[in-house]
Amino acid sequence: MFISTNPKTDRTALSGENAEIIRQTLPVIGDNINAITPVFYRTMFTNHPELIADTFNRGNQRSGEQQKALAASIVTFAAMLVDANAPDPVEMLSRIGHKHVSLGITADQYQIVHDNLFSAIVEVLGEAITPEIAAAWDEVYWLMADVLIDYESDLYKSAGVEAGDVFQKVVLKGKKQLSEAVTEYTFAGHGFDKALAGQYTSIGVKLPDGARQLRQYSLISHDADGFSVAVQRDGEVSSFLLNDVHVGDEVDATLPAGDLVLQPGDSPVVLVSQGIGSTPMTGMLASLVAAQGQVDRPVVVLHADADEAAYAQRETTEKLVAALQQKGSAEHITAYRDRGESLDLAKLLADGKLPTNAEWYLCGGNNFLQNVREQLEAGAADLAPAAVHFELFSPNDWLIG
Repeated sequence: MFISTNPKTDRTALSGENAEIIRQTLPVIGDNINAITPVFYRTMFTNHPELIADTFNRGNQRSGEQQKALAASIVTFAAMLVDANAPDPVEMLSRIGHKHVSLGITADQYQIVHDNLFSAIVEVLGEAITPEIAAAWDEVYWLMADVLIDYESDLYKSAGVEAGDVFQKVVLKGKKQLSEAVTEYTFAGHGFDKALAGQYTSIGVKLPDGARQLRQYSLISHDADGFSVAVQRDGEVSSFLLNDVHVGDEVDATLPAGDLVLQPGDSPVVLVSQGIGSTPMTGMLASLVAAQGQVDRPVVVLHADADEAAYAQRETTEKLVAALQQKGSAEHITAYRDRGESLDLAKLLADGKLPTNAEWYLCGGNNFLQNVREQLEAGAADLAPAAVHFELFSPNDWLIG
């Protein structure tokens, strides 16, 4: 288990001269970053084909999502460095760091990224990149990389493993159909009993073309004997698991990672999910049930799905909410599209269904999370969330900041 700590950003500052160069060139780099990143990835994968075969998810590369995520993270980090009013990048870096350790990323790979990224910047922008501009952006890159390298080193140490040594062979013990589209897979493995509710594992499979592809799955449950995840047919890895992995077969899995975990305290908790995003919420609910009598926190579960049958974790969620209701306050609210329903936070607030000063945990698709966040921002004065935490498994750019 990688313990959820925070990256150390207190020493993250640009030198004065470079800070001014970044302020002046940030619009140009920002405008061209989506042209730079495809050149970068193409060059890097040509020079290091093992990365696209064994580390980077090919589906995300084909869609361009990973490229947009990298571009957004670097430009956002640069903007934070030169704007005194910008938020601390700690949350963005924490999300990136946990994803990296779950993939077994090591410090030497940052040099590979650096060399190919800056080659792409020069190729796209040409003579506009003077030595001074190159040096300023080089400092931005290594400031961000050094924070991540140190943070990921701490995460590896917290799990008691060497950097990159996160994979183990796990054996499929059983399958259980949760809905028409979602199947629960239970694996035998070790080290998962120390996972925190809400964390995920990266599962790796060897595809017919010889590539080992990785995908991250939230843990439904975990103990000393192994773990369970929910698999929905979407992409190469999930399709391979559903079609080609049978009871008794081995796959690769990493130690649990992820910073979408319940924060300590007694503040109310609001869990918001869509579709397969209900998976980490069941782990959090189980953790809250286990803590009853020690810390009792009001809980509201909000879930959106196509219809009731599509809600893969509905029965489990109902049982856990019922257990919480025996000793405290808990409510389970659903919104099904086939009934014309949606999660309207303003209405729920007006109806007295939502607590103020709550910790919010969100998991779902890009559009869903963006909509929920916009509703939270619009109603911030009344909702007054203590904090908003989120997780999704596709790369993104709008959620970076």
